[in-house]
Amino acid sequence: MAQIFPEVTCGALIFNKEGKILLVKSHKWRDKYVMPGGHVELGETIEQTIVRECREETGLDVYNPQFICWQQAIFDNSFYKRRHYVFFDYACQTDQTEVTLNDEAEEYIWVDIKEALKMPIEAYTKHALQEYLKKK
Repeated sequence: MAQIFPEVTCGALIFNKEGKILLVKSHKWRDKYVMPGGHVELGETIEQTIVRECREETGLDVYNPQFICWQQAIFDNSFYKRRHYVFFDYACQTDQTEVTLNDEAEEYIWVDIKEALKMPIEAYTKHALQEYLKKK
C-alpha cells in the first residue's frame, strides 16, 4: 500500500545511573547503532510511546522523557523501508542495567555519549546526540 501521510516516530536516548547511553545495533538501520524507538500509536502521546517502545525493545523502564529535537527522513535509503518519517527524539533515564532485546536489534552497548559519536551510528542518531550535547 502506498504511503499517504508521514509516519510519526520517536527515539529514546536512554541514560543509566552512570551517565552512559544505550545504543542498539539494528539490521533495520544497515547494522549501525541507533537509539531505541518506534511508531506513535493512535491515541498515544509521544512520551507514552517512549516508555512503551523502550520496554518493548529493551526491557527497560524509563522515566522523565525530555525533548531533544525533531527530524525528518524522507525516502532515505539508510532505513530498510523507504518511507517518509518524522522523528521526535527524547532523552530519558533508567535505573535498570539488564537489557533484554527484542528481534529489532542484534546487540547493545552502554557507552559515554562522546564515545558514541566515534562509533558506527546512523546519521539521525548522531544528529540527536549532537543536539543533546548542544543543550547541555
